[in-house]
Amino acid sequence: MSILNSTKIPLNVSYKLAQGIALLIAFTLLLLSYIFGRDGLFLYFNANLGAFADTFFSYFTHLADGWILIPYLIIIVGVYKKDLLFIVINFISSTLLTQIPKQLIWPSINRPIASGIDLSKIHVVKGVDVHSFNSFPSGHTATAFSLFLITVYLFPNKKVLLAGFLYALICGYSRIYLGQHFPLDIAGGIIAALLSVALSILIRKNLFKKPF
Repeated sequence: MSILNSTKIPLNVSYKLAQGIALLIAFTLLLLSYIFGRDGLFLYFNANLGAFADTFFSYFTHLADGWILIPYLIIIVGVYKKDLLFIVINFISSTLLTQIPKQLIWPSINRPIASGIDLSKIHVVKGVDVHSFNSFPSGHTATAFSLFLITVYLFPNKKVLLAGFLYALICGYSRIYLGQHFPLDIAGGIIAALLSVALSILIRKNLFKKPF
């Protein structure tokens, strides 16, 4: 039996639980950033965990690159025959909700290595190109949490909820560990994902008049 079709739970329960988990993580990161400061919290999560972690996170983070949408569509739409339009609408809305703030609203917010933090305190992984600008929100995190929420919405079961949560959480953490983003940026990416998926559901149901 496929993992995507087993251990089903009601849609309103699984999706709302996924939303609640994502919102809790975002709120926690926002609160901790306020308590310990943006830089202090970043340095705590950015601590060097060793060679294995360096290699693992440097590869795992690519699972939230833009190209991941191609194999995702092949599997979810091609194999499981799920709604292509819904996923495309989300991809567009997620892109807008991350790129407009990054490029137009807060373009001057620098990433950790260009923020004024003592560079000797920042852990970076050899071979990883660390960026300097357009820090908020994290686009990789928005992609990861969007895919998490979409997949739980399309396949409401416990195994998808758990696997999707772990995938999104690790992707988000990898952005901090690799020195690419502050925890505050991760919170912003999660919020962008929550808004984009909710907006996509609304558009799909009301504008196109097709329940799914």
